[in-house]
Amino acid sequence: MTTTTAVSSTGAPSAAARRVLLIGASRGLGLALASQWAREGREVVATVRSAGRTPLRDLADADPAHVEIETLDITEPAQIAALHDRLAGRVFDLLFVNAGVTAQPEGTVAQTSVEEFTRVMVTNALSPLRVIETLQDLVEPAGTIGVMSSGQGSVANNERGGHEVYRGSKAALNTFMRSYAARHSGEPRTLVLMAPGWVRTDLGGADARLSIDESIPRVISTIDSLHGRSGLHYVDYLGRTVPW
Repeated sequence: MTTTTAVSSTGAPSAAARRVLLIGASRGLGLALASQWAREGREVVATVRSAGRTPLRDLADADPAHVEIETLDITEPAQIAALHDRLAGRVFDLLFVNAGVTAQPEGTVAQTSVEEFTRVMVTNALSPLRVIETLQDLVEPAGTIGVMSSGQGSVANNERGGHEVYRGSKAALNTFMRSYAARHSGEPRTLVLMAPGWVRTDLGGADARLSIDESIPRVISTIDSLHGRSGLHYVDYLGRTVPW
């Protein structure tokens, strides 16, 4: 991937010049993020779990100047460390962790097997923080680190129940990010927990309210709008603050 720097009329680098490290982009929201950022002229290093053919690879083949693929299973610490080694010396404006799963089958916490509970929690809560801790030094000191959370991670807004293990995993993710922010208090980086809305994907289901095209461009514009605002922001795709 070649590195170019576009400059706005103010002399500052434009949003289109930003370099993005996107974790989890083989399909759904991650693929849409990679595609949108590439269309905007941004340089995207995006990860997939395996070397098999995915739509992201088609995107990279069609636009190699803007999309580069790395392989990573975020549940494997050794693979995270290996990715860090491969990217050593490169600097990104934005690290965004999108990878996540839902519980299968859905049910209450008491109905969920230990194995399934562990799988969801490790993927959605533990692994994103491992990624951030390992890769944070690849992000500019005044850059942005973001994670795909969910409105279902809001404890205050949980008035209907349902999707208990998934909700719990996203609430745990939010708490872990809040702890990370507390440990890095005073640093200039922007930290973002993003709730993309209920989107029609394999994870969101066919009954979801939003299309990908209604969510993702606004997710990106909201992340951009937070650039330079240090500290942790839990927001939805429209830029509204989500209650903890």
